[in-house]
Amino acid sequence: MAEKFNRPDGRELTELRETKAKVGVVPNADGSAMFQQGKTIAIAAVYGPKKMHPQHQQDPRTGQLRCEYNMLSFSVSDRIRPGRNRRAMEISEITKWALEPVLMLDKYPGQVVDVHINIIQADAGTRCAGINAAAMALAHAGIPMKEMVSSISIGKLDKTMVVDLTKEEEDYHEGEGPTDIPISMTPSGKVTHMQLDGKIGVKQLQEAVDMAKVACQNILEIQKKALKDFIEGDKK
Repeated sequence: MAEKFNRPDGRELTELRETKAKVGVVPNADGSAMFQQGKTIAIAAVYGPKKMHPQHQQDPRTGQLRCEYNMLSFSVSDRIRPGRNRRAMEISEITKWALEPVLMLDKYPGQVVDVHINIIQADAGTRCAGINAAAMALAHAGIPMKEMVSSISIGKLDKTMVVDLTKEEEDYHEGEGPTDIPISMTPSGKVTHMQLDGKIGVKQLQEAVDMAKVACQNILEIQKKALKDFIEGDKK
């Protein structure tokens, strides 16, 4: 019998970290949200739709989505250099790819929707937390969406599959070491984004997608509750 794998924080293999979400956290934005998973906290603010500038970048057929992801310098214990770097630019594009398929941007020809994501505290899973916050912020801004998007990181630690990696687990170096698989999905099961950092076989990759489907459904319920709580609070 295989020895039971014990996660550093004592969670079950498929258990999410403590997760919180709130909508309407940036008063001057058209839509905003906070998504917290464990010690990782992302805040997203949406501005638009508005006229695209410069004018030569306008698309007369549809609107456009611009995403900007930024880890604040104090978000980790070792201060990082402020400003956009190559990683931030990459995650900004990944966030755009994850969200674009569900947005009905054809309703806004020649216009742009800007999404700004700031990671104010980081302990792994920052891109997934940012995508979750951004999806809620877009819904809060009233941008028409076909479906919500939820995102989670699935990991393989040596040979064991786990949900929602921490930084300590990302740094796991026993056996085959760590594999990190961030996945974004819609409620209908469409994968809008998947990355792979590490090594994994086809069978375990399918297992990762199946685990993500369950985890994303749990995250979806948290996102929906945050939006519902805001609407009900607004009515009072």
